[in-house]
Amino acid sequence: MKILVADPVSEKGIALLQKEFAVDIQLQLSPDELMAIIGQYDALVVRSETKVTAPIIEAAERLKVIGRAGVGVDNIDVETATKKGIIVLNAPEGNTMAATEHTVAMLLALSRNIPQAYASMKAGKWERSKLMGVEVRGKTLGVFGLGRIGAGVAKRAIAMEMNVMAYDPYISAHQAKSLGVELAEIDEILAVADFVTLHLPLTVETRHLFNADRLAKLKPGARLVNCARGGIIDEAALAAALAAGKLAGAAIDVFGKEPIEADNPLLALDNVVLTPHLGASTAEAQIGVAVDVAVGISAALKGEPVTTAVNMAPIPRHVLDIIKPYLTLAEKMGCLAVHLAEGRISELQVEYNGEISGIDTKMLTTAVVKGVLNPILQERVNFVNAPGIVKTRGIKIREVKSKDTTHFANLITVRAATDKGETVVAGALFGKEEGRIVIIDGYRVDVEPKGWLLIGPHIDKPGIVGKVGTALGDNNINIVSMQVGRTVTTGTSIMVMAVEQDIPTPIMLKIKAVDGILDAKLVNLCGK
Repeated sequence: MKILVADPVSEKGIALLQKEFAVDIQLQLSPDELMAIIGQYDALVVRSETKVTAPIIEAAERLKVIGRAGVGVDNIDVETATKKGIIVLNAPEGNTMAATEHTVAMLLALSRNIPQAYASMKAGKWERSKLMGVEVRGKTLGVFGLGRIGAGVAKRAIAMEMNVMAYDPYISAHQAKSLGVELAEIDEILAVADFVTLHLPLTVETRHLFNADRLAKLKPGARLVNCARGGIIDEAALAAALAAGKLAGAAIDVFGKEPIEADNPLLALDNVVLTPHLGASTAEAQIGVAVDVAVGISAALKGEPVTTAVNMAPIPRHVLDIIKPYLTLAEKMGCLAVHLAEGRISELQVEYNGEISGIDTKMLTTAVVKGVLNPILQERVNFVNAPGIVKTRGIKIREVKSKDTTHFANLITVRAATDKGETVVAGALFGKEEGRIVIIDGYRVDVEPKGWLLIGPHIDKPGIVGKVGTALGDNNINIVSMQVGRTVTTGTSIMVMAVEQDIPTPIMLKIKAVDGILDAKLVNLCGK
C-alpha cells in the first residue's frame, strides 16, 4: 500500500509509516497536481495547508484513509469522504499537553510580570518595585471548561496549592470532585476568582461570553487567561476593563482575528501578556500529532479499529442501509436538545418507536451523543470517542425500544434530563431520507434540522410573531422559513424561525423582551 505525505510532518511519524508501507513525500502540490496523482495512493497525510476537496476525493480511486496531523479537519471534505467510505482521522490528543502547559506558563507570567520585566531590562531599566507580582499559592482559580486541557490545568493549579472552582454544565459533580474541583455557576466564580482561565469551544453561546457586563462582575484585581479560542472574549471590552484598572491583567494567546491587527486595543496596554497562538506550538506536540496520525493510518489500512476517526466507524452494510438516513437527523436532535436544555445534563434517553426498534441502534444513539457533545466541547467528538467522552462526564445513556407508534412509522425521541427538568426533541423521516424535527417539548412542529433556528415559546395571542419578525427585518436578518406549533393544552405556542445568519446579542435581548415571549434561543445546527 502507498501513502502520500502532502504537508510537512515530523520525521518520527513518517518513520513509523515507512516500516510497513511505501511512503512518498510531495510537498506544496497544487490542487491540480494532487488530483492528478491521488489515484495511486491508499492513504493521504496532510496538515492544514493542503485542501482535500470533493473533486480530489472523487479522484482518489484507491484512497482508504485521510490523516490530519492536528485537530481541525476544516480543510478536508469529510462528508464526501464518508460517502466514499474513506476514513478521516485526526490527532486530538497530540497537543493537549502543549496547550495545558502554555496556559500555566501564561498564568505564571501574568502573575509575576515576566514579559514586562524582560522588556524593562532590555531597555536598560531596573524596576523591581514597579514590577512586583503576586503569588498563585492560596489564590482561587476559576476554570471555564473541564475538558482534557481544562482538567490538566486544574490538576497543575492544585499542585501549586491553588483553590480551583470550575464552570462546566456538562460534567457531573462527582466527576468534578474526583478532580479536586468545586463546580459553581458563572457569577459565583467571577465574584471570588483571583485568576480565570478559559477552555471552551467557540459556539453561539460562548461567543463574547466575556463581554463588558460579565467582565464587570469579575473580582476587582482579577487576572484573565485565554488560550482556548479567539472570540470568547470581547477584546474591546477587555481592553477597557484593563485600562480602567478593573482587572489587574490578562494573558491572551488567541484572538478574534488572526494574525492580530495593528489597531487591536490590547497592544496598547502594559498589563497584558500576548502570544501569537502558541498553545500547540511545541516540538513535542508536532511529534505527537505526527505519531498519532501514523498509528491511526496504520490501523485503518490494516482494517483495525481507528480510535481517532472523525467520521463514521464501520458497521454491517445491512444495518447501515437502514440507519443511514437517520444519522444526520439523530445528531441534529442531540445538538438541538443540548441547546434547549436548562441545567446540567445527567441522563440522555433515546427512544426508538416503530420498525426501527428492531435493529441495532447503537450507532444512532452515538450520533445523538455526538450531537450533544460537539457544541459544548473544545475537542472534536466523533463516532468512536463519543461513548467514552460522555461516560467520563458522568452522563448516563439509555435506549428504550417499542414497536408501538402513533402518527409515524418510525419515531426517535431524545429526552435530556437535567437538574432543572427535562427537554424532549423527537424526529422522524418524511419519505425515505428527509429528516424532520416533529416535537419540541410537547409542541408539534415540522422543522428542517439545519442552519440557524430561532426558537421561542410564547403566549398564544396575536401580534407576537409579527413583533419578532419586525425586530429581525429592521436589522436586515432574513427569515428563511417560519412556523408556529401548539401543545394539546391551549394558551401557549412555539415559533420556530429559520434565519440566514447569527442574531447579535442586542437583537436577541430585544426579542426576549417582547410582551408574551416566554423564552428565545438561537441554535446553530450547522455544527462548529
